[in-house]
Amino acid sequence: MELTLLKSKLHRVAVTHAELDYEGSCAIDDELLLAGNIREYEQLHIYNITNGERFSTYAIRAEAGSGIISINGAAAHKARAGDLLIICTYANFSEAEVDAHQPQLVYFDGKNRITHTSKQIAVQAA
Repeated sequence: MELTLLKSKLHRVAVTHAELDYEGSCAIDDELLLAGNIREYEQLHIYNITNGERFSTYAIRAEAGSGIISINGAAAHKARAGDLLIICTYANFSEAEVDAHQPQLVYFDGKNRITHTSKQIAVQAA
């Protein structure tokens, strides 16, 4: 049996552009792709913290060091500049691989600057 687990997460990145007429995708600063272990053209699940929208698309590269997070094409209806997003990728793992898996978690300051990274999410307390 295979299980689908969180592979990577960009937590609280800010949308810099929403380009309705650009080819559909999500452009992400190349440095942020690298930090999040996200490949160009990899499927993304995007959760808009600001308005509750949830959608999927794929990653394309934006200029390194630019801080760009651009929601493009039809998805531009689901996000505006300034919205905060959680961008996730998932991967399939065999039962034997599950215990060793650690996702790449990258946290941001709201201006698309990395504050810290982690390999686990803290246990939620009461």
